[in-house]
Amino acid sequence: MKIIVSGANGQLGKEFQFLSKNYSDIAFFFFGREELDITNEGKIKDLFAQINPDVFINCAAYTAVDKAETDIELCFNINDYAVSLLADICAQQNCKMVHFSSDYVYHIEKDSPLIETDATLPRGIYAQTKLAGEQAVLRTNCEYLIFRTSWVYSTFGKNFVKTVLRLAETRESMSVVEDQIGTLTYARDLAKAVLEIINGKKEGWNQIYNYSNEGKSNWYQIASFITEYLSLPMKINPIPSVEYPTPAERPYWSLMSKDKFKKTFGLRIPDWEESLRKSLDLIVKESGALRE
Repeated sequence: MKIIVSGANGQLGKEFQFLSKNYSDIAFFFFGREELDITNEGKIKDLFAQINPDVFINCAAYTAVDKAETDIELCFNINDYAVSLLADICAQQNCKMVHFSSDYVYHIEKDSPLIETDATLPRGIYAQTKLAGEQAVLRTNCEYLIFRTSWVYSTFGKNFVKTVLRLAETRESMSVVEDQIGTLTYARDLAKAVLEIINGKKEGWNQIYNYSNEGKSNWYQIASFITEYLSLPMKINPIPSVEYPTPAERPYWSLMSKDKFKKTFGLRIPDWEESLRKSLDLIVKESGALRE
């Protein structure tokens, strides 16, 4: 089996690179932004002709949520136009496509976890482009999997977890919003699940699935967990979202049900605390720091 992974230098792409060594029967081809312009139809077609892939995993995305409010054209080009282009070429080449979307497409208020058939009311440019990308895939005849994720972090790259660790080195306190509810997605868990599905699950394709780690949390709770687990002296202060305004509006409710995913594929999803502990241990080990 031959798999192309775009966005290979991002958080999720690097996790696929890390896990690829466990799949000796799969030939992986990783391309970052510099090696593959996913908005260039000619270059994508040339790449497909050269490799003839069985699966295209699209980890490339415009993820600067606030910057997207002014960088509208580029955001739509990457999250919508390029996705449509890739899906069309996958359909033409009989190649399966795996694409990643966001909890931002929902942006509805509920008293229960979000399910895939709930209404989508995206607010902000980033959210709108992610939904447009989903719809672009659905319009084609390619065989696909779409995963809506939330609050993605990794041992690689920049993310909220790394920000807390960085600020703890110089600050005595940090204010974090506590009224946005959801769950972290450890990119390594997601990448592992995707590879297990590709490698062994023939059913369940041509569907949209929610995927995040299990449990319920908020950003204040997550930041507090990090400082407590690593015995960091920085104090975490809870604040409402109105005290931390951002150019793009964040959903207050991002808690997603993963029942469809679990029933379809029979795969276990780790709890957010379990995965965060593992990732923190890896980050600390790689940075050379020691937990007290």
